[in-house]
Amino acid sequence: MQLAQVNIAEMLAPINDPIMADFVNNLDRINELAEKSDGFVWRLKGDEGNATAITVFDNLFLIINMSVWESMQDLFNFTYQSAHVEILKRKKEWFHKMPRMHMAFWYVEDGHEPSPAEAKERLYYLQEHGETPYAFSFKSKFTPEDATNYQKL
Repeated sequence: MQLAQVNIAEMLAPINDPIMADFVNNLDRINELAEKSDGFVWRLKGDEGNATAITVFDNLFLIINMSVWESMQDLFNFTYQSAHVEILKRKKEWFHKMPRMHMAFWYVEDGHEPSPAEAKERLYYLQEHGETPYAFSFKSKFTPEDATNYQKL
């Protein structure tokens, strides 16, 4: 099994606003870095090569990022031990602080590309039930076996 992830962020301004320009200008570079990272499998993207135009939530300022990785360690390495971290440190320049959990992980069968609807459901489950093998974050070390044996609430 592989690890799927979703994270959402609420933009401070529309994607084409000058406030968002530096974020937008780094998207291709960071997405390319992800795709070349060890353990990368897949990421959600639209016609423009990223997911910023994909609407999943009623709030049009909420953008989504989804990807699949070979392991949690591979995702962790990309997130916190690559050039991605320099963009992550600047998130307050472009995004509101999220009042609830804004990311979720879950295991998928090899080759499965999760849908935005699936990701949304996992994120809401995590917000409602906390960390479980069905939806979790870096704080938990659930295994694919844990997920397979978990009885959803």
